[in-house]
Amino acid sequence: MPSMDNYDFDDRPFLVFWEITRACALACSHCRAEAQSQRHPEELDHGQALNLISQFAEWKPPMLILTGGDPLMRRDVMELIRSATDSGLHVGLSPAATNRLVQADFGELKVAGVKRMSLSLDGATRETHDSFRGVQGTFERTIEAVRKAHEVGLSLQINTTLTRSNLHEYEDFKKLMFELKPAMWSVFLLIPTGRAGVDELPDAEDLERVFEDMSDLIGNAPFAVKTTEGHHFRRVVMQRKGAKEAKKRPGMKSPLGIRDGRGVMFISHTGEVSPSGFLPMVCGNVKETHPAEIYRHHPLFVSLRDNNALGGKCGLCEFRTVCGGSRSRAYGVYGDPFAEDPSCVYIPKKAQQPNTITP
Repeated sequence: MPSMDNYDFDDRPFLVFWEITRACALACSHCRAEAQSQRHPEELDHGQALNLISQFAEWKPPMLILTGGDPLMRRDVMELIRSATDSGLHVGLSPAATNRLVQADFGELKVAGVKRMSLSLDGATRETHDSFRGVQGTFERTIEAVRKAHEVGLSLQINTTLTRSNLHEYEDFKKLMFELKPAMWSVFLLIPTGRAGVDELPDAEDLERVFEDMSDLIGNAPFAVKTTEGHHFRRVVMQRKGAKEAKKRPGMKSPLGIRDGRGVMFISHTGEVSPSGFLPMVCGNVKETHPAEIYRHHPLFVSLRDNNALGGKCGLCEFRTVCGGSRSRAYGVYGDPFAEDPSCVYIPKKAQQPNTITP
């Protein structure tokens, strides 16, 4: 894996999310993919998938996450994992908590090359999680999958989506993480896309208090902590810990400044390339164009990597090079991927001066 110091965002993404299928047995209320029960007829076929893996092998992005839908709904998933691993890629897997998962051989997944599995817990109790996921029994299946991962020593990440409806469960989520002991707790801030609506966005002031509490977990909890689409958590950590110290902390080790299109790339089940799965602006298709060409040269990707292209208070913020705000949330709320992140309460020093922000 290349050094994370002075990472060259213009050359390659740090994280590639590949939605190998959109098929899934769940019906989650916030689903980005608006997943379906059946595989799409134009999904990348086996040969196209292997060709894409060979292109990744040439390019060598540090992390390839196979997601969905539910990637286990794809019959050749094990072969894709092995092929990517044999090509020298660091593979993550993000399955859905279905019977298919709990019946899977976790040891085989580890041997095939899965370096980390991510599971979702979006309710701290059986009732709230199952309601969120739309299918009864998902909470128990998730807990069972956690147990099976621990049994075989498979590194585990637990993802929790914070919404207006479940934010009050934050303390219970935190307690649950201490019981489950994942390697990483990734707290995701809702993006209004797919099935998720703007009305479910938590208040920015409430998120700030949650982030302040989360920052105290860094270095003190038996798990690392990070956010997804909550980039201003980095600002909170730096304010509370100091910039130099914050960079040493577990959970702050990915390149600072990573965000949609800047260190992140998403490839859909049909091969469409976007800056992230939550920013549905199509920039090309891997069926016709090498993903490196799209990432390096498409005007949207180039602009998203430019900290000076940001608008509103994000463009004025002294933390924009390490944060930059969620471009997906800006797009979901304002229709502009360069607008300010509506979920951040921080007022930059420049914005405190008269006439520095124009309408």
